[in-house]
Amino acid sequence: MKPKRIIPCLDVRNGRVVKGEQFQNIVDVDDPVVLTQRYCEAGADELVLYDITASHEGRSILLEIVEKVAKHISIPFTVGGGIETIDDFEKVLHAGADKVSINSSAAANPQLIREASQEFGSQCVVLSIDVKKTSCSKWHVFTRGGRQDTGMDAVEWAKKGAQLGAGEIVLNAMDTDGVKTGYSLEITRTITEAVPIPVTASGGAGTKEHFLEVLTEGKADAALAASVFHFGQIQIPELKKYLLEHGVDVRRERNGL
Repeated sequence: MKPKRIIPCLDVRNGRVVKGEQFQNIVDVDDPVVLTQRYCEAGADELVLYDITASHEGRSILLEIVEKVAKHISIPFTVGGGIETIDDFEKVLHAGADKVSINSSAAANPQLIREASQEFGSQCVVLSIDVKKTSCSKWHVFTRGGRQDTGMDAVEWAKKGAQLGAGEIVLNAMDTDGVKTGYSLEITRTITEAVPIPVTASGGAGTKEHFLEVLTEGKADAALAASVFHFGQIQIPELKKYLLEHGVDVRRERNGL
């Protein structure tokens, strides 16, 4: 078993890191480079950067932001938002990203997953899935920044994405996003058990206990969070120590644990 990963997420709009609640009530946080340096020093395992309005606005990701962050990062770096073509993949990887996250474009054109994995390797292709519960037992995939219900079943889409060549999945539960009441264990566990690739849980972190729950009961391979890290409510070294004390293997060489 590989160690579990702790991943801060930078949602970027107009060159600034912002944070909202269930894709609304957006507030300004900080400069992405400042946060990047902070998280590298704190011992984060990876970093994710999303240009959260690129797809909705129908534009390409802001490459200059990716380049600035890449100059200050020493950990794996995933970038997403507005990635529509193989050419977009190449530009983002050339700008300094290690992995590229696709969501809306993959749902509209699933073959993009296969083409990208064949061109750059599956380790570079991250399938990001925004999911929302629509009935007692159904979870749908949403796109365009959570604005559009595709009607697709989330579990079936995750399985198809893995079959097409995605190297990992980032699963964002919209119902719990930003509300700090805990990750959605049900859908996280269901998808983790359904696919042969790593799944990163996203949406809902509010306490250290929530991380423990999703990495054990939820069976996630990694846990992604934003506001609890951005606003200092949880410190990454303390979180990793807590997880180790509760039997969860985490990467510790960069935290002195």
